[in-house]
Amino acid sequence: MTSGSLPHQAGPPDEPERPAEHRSHMIRRRALTLLIIVLLIGVPAGYLVISANQSRDSGKDKEKKYSATGLTEGWPSKVQRRLYQVPIPHPSNKVAWYETNNWKTSRLYVQFQTTHDGLDAFLNELGADRGDLVKDDIVIGARDRDVTGWKFTGAGGRTGPNYGLVREQKNPKPTQHVVVNFGNPTYPMVYVVSRTTP
Repeated sequence: MTSGSLPHQAGPPDEPERPAEHRSHMIRRRALTLLIIVLLIGVPAGYLVISANQSRDSGKDKEKKYSATGLTEGWPSKVQRRLYQVPIPHPSNKVAWYETNNWKTSRLYVQFQTTHDGLDAFLNELGADRGDLVKDDIVIGARDRDVTGWKFTGAGGRTGPNYGLVREQKNPKPTQHVVVNFGNPTYPMVYVVSRTTP
């Protein structure tokens, strides 16, 4: 038996030769490619940086307002208001709060500005009325004022008359210390420290 020879396989057909690229064309092509890469990567990255800075800057004003006080702008949750028995009336503005907890005592600090009707509704919810407010009785102690940055007298303090009220309750129900500032005769400002001991 004779072994046949393998058929000869033809090589690939000749590809047409490309003309050499001119140097100026190559430079333009590479520059265009580089520009596209920069646009695809740089623009979204730049947008993210700008967006993050704008977001941070918009919050800085609010943050500055309360950063020294420990307070957070906005309303405490309904659960917090119910637990500490701090019924913020509607309408109210300049609302801010702060909560501290430890094994011994929990405190909710709240401030808000409201109308005279709102103040009456708030006091009524506490089982009190304006007759229970005592002029110049700053019932919120120095420790709590340090936590919040509240000042009721002196430099940077609240001008106008301040009135105080304490609503004491047996544990575990909260005790509230309230100061009402009438520096704005139309919209009194209310400061509350509600303390509960489990």
